[in-house]
Amino acid sequence: MASKALLQEIYYSMLKVRRVEERLLDVFAEGAIPGFIHVSIGQEAVASGVCACLTPRDTIFTTHRGHGHTVAKGIDLKPFMAEIYGRADGSCGGRSGSMHVASKEAGVAGANGIVGAGMPISLGTAFASMFRGDDDVTVCFFGDGATNEGTFHESLNLAALWNLPVVFVCENNGWAQFTAQSTYMKIKQISDRAASYGMPGITVDGTDVLAVHKEADRAVKRARAGKGPTLLECNTQRWFGHYAGDPQKYRAEGEVEKAREIDPIARLETHLLAKKQANQAFFDATDERIRAEIDAAIAFAEGSPKADPSDILMDVYA
Repeated sequence: MASKALLQEIYYSMLKVRRVEERLLDVFAEGAIPGFIHVSIGQEAVASGVCACLTPRDTIFTTHRGHGHTVAKGIDLKPFMAEIYGRADGSCGGRSGSMHVASKEAGVAGANGIVGAGMPISLGTAFASMFRGDDDVTVCFFGDGATNEGTFHESLNLAALWNLPVVFVCENNGWAQFTAQSTYMKIKQISDRAASYGMPGITVDGTDVLAVHKEADRAVKRARAGKGPTLLECNTQRWFGHYAGDPQKYRAEGEVEKAREIDPIARLETHLLAKKQANQAFFDATDERIRAEIDAAIAFAEGSPKADPSDILMDVYA
């Protein structure tokens, strides 16, 4: 059973992810951010529930929809925001933008704009941990669409063969860009695929952060103890489109509204109130604290110089 302090920290993490992405939508609409952004609003329980099980030494790999994972892992908001703004003081010098944010300090090995591309790379940090003989764990986040890529099958097979300390987290929001899961996959539970590679496969309600945290904690502890990988499927809801501005005309009428009725943050608030582990004053103070952090981060980003185009090939090795 998670402690009061841990649950309050998870609530802070979830609300921080939500408020950061809401603000990103606002500044994107104002034209302040170059390129595209992809938000994970409605999916906060996955990022925060999983990352609450990790230490600063542990590593995550994320996707084009990776702000939530990165924030939940503990990246400093100032260089994070500056990176998305394309500024020189960003965590990657303004060269990565929204879809490739990384932070060695926070244990964010990188986001990846290519579907499924993070999985084979994640085997590298997991192997490094095993080779060093430490107990660091790697978590690789990806979407349901990525599980039809060859990299998914190759990576799970090798991770199982080598007993690597990695947790594969499938954030299943039911949509691979604009295509519903039912039209490209016969099975209903992606976790069933784990059996083919000799590892545990678990499916949880990805809108219930308590359920996510419970199973993620079990998987992380298993990996840390040298017992190998786990495939954790978190079924969740995507409130917004594939990208900011996507009108979602491919979704059935009323589907988005129905999805928004399942709010993972509201579910945790209800639990905390029922268990007398928080009150409205705590919720309000947490929100105020987060908004102040975001204001400071945006001010930092706006005050940072734009990245110099002549530096575009810096740190490129291949």
